[in-house]
Amino acid sequence: MTADAQYALTQDQLDFLEMIRQMVVEKVTPRAHDIDESGEFPQDIRQLFADHDLFGLPFDEKHGGTGTGELMLCAAVEEIAKGCASSSLMVACQDLASLPMKLHGSDELKDRILPRMASGEWLGSFCLSEPDAGSDPGAMRTRATKVDGGWKLNGAKNWITNSGVADVYVTFAVTDPDVKFSRGITAFAVMADAEGFRIDALEKKMGMKGSPTGQPVYEDVFVPDENVIGEVGKGFTVAMQTLDRSRLGIGAQAVGIAQGATDFATEYAKERIAFGKPINQLQGIQFKLADMETKTAAARELLYKAASLAETNDPKLGKYSAMAKLFASDVAMEVTTEAVQVLGGYGYVREYPVERMMRDAKLTQIYEGTNEIQRVVIARTLA
Repeated sequence: MTADAQYALTQDQLDFLEMIRQMVVEKVTPRAHDIDESGEFPQDIRQLFADHDLFGLPFDEKHGGTGTGELMLCAAVEEIAKGCASSSLMVACQDLASLPMKLHGSDELKDRILPRMASGEWLGSFCLSEPDAGSDPGAMRTRATKVDGGWKLNGAKNWITNSGVADVYVTFAVTDPDVKFSRGITAFAVMADAEGFRIDALEKKMGMKGSPTGQPVYEDVFVPDENVIGEVGKGFTVAMQTLDRSRLGIGAQAVGIAQGATDFATEYAKERIAFGKPINQLQGIQFKLADMETKTAAARELLYKAASLAETNDPKLGKYSAMAKLFASDVAMEVTTEAVQVLGGYGYVREYPVERMMRDAKLTQIYEGTNEIQRVVIARTLA
């Protein structure tokens, strides 16, 4: 599947997408099992993506990117996720980590950091959640205190993607604890080599094992004034506007996982013989595959609609990005579970990829805002 013409991908973009598809089939999918088994960050895939300009997808040409827009980014993440969800998260997280700077950063900050992210030389990380402040950023405890020439950060974050491999950590900290609403949060670009910054032990996860998740710790970390992102005290707005857009990457990842599972189950059903014939001739299996394909296609349409709204900065973007992430991730979980069922016993063992896909799909319902939070976001637009 590719983006339909109504969503305005150009022929050059479609050709680029075809190149990504072939690269995933030939080089990424064959690595997916070993990446999951080892739980190690795949530096070879990172270099592959850098060599083929995939990290440039979230960026405009001014900053060294492809300038191809949100829809192309979503389509590319989907293609990668069909073969390896952990690898697709590299590109999605590059978008997430750069969005605060793209939306609110100074020209100097953007010129200094974004080109190195677009080339893949630097990876980014988005540090909002904390051990006691996940869905509720207002409970944030990380503090930033004003000092001469900058700020001193103290605290810890949790559940942070790209921990230990990122070069720039976009960090949200409380700068005015006396402010009631959102507690005077400010966004900062923290460099990985800053004194007092470290990553504590990485999480041992159910899925997405090739993407490191850990706990950044800040102990009197100095951040210069020029690394403040947006206005002091307006970090909550920076975070929310970022998530309105970055949810699309997770929706794309979910669609890719669902399509990958559907494709594998469909091919398996053509070859598996039961009762003297391929199981794809059994109505019970046919109906499962039909529902899997239909729901995945519906999720893709909603995702691409939301991506088209992002292209035009439509005010309905927040609602549609929440709906796309919610629906696509729920579909991914349902479809991968059904794919395991189609394969039967083989679906339950690691030799076949649908077991991994089911574990990976679960995270799409949780991160970038749980699906319960997405329902709150959507409901508020209806009030």
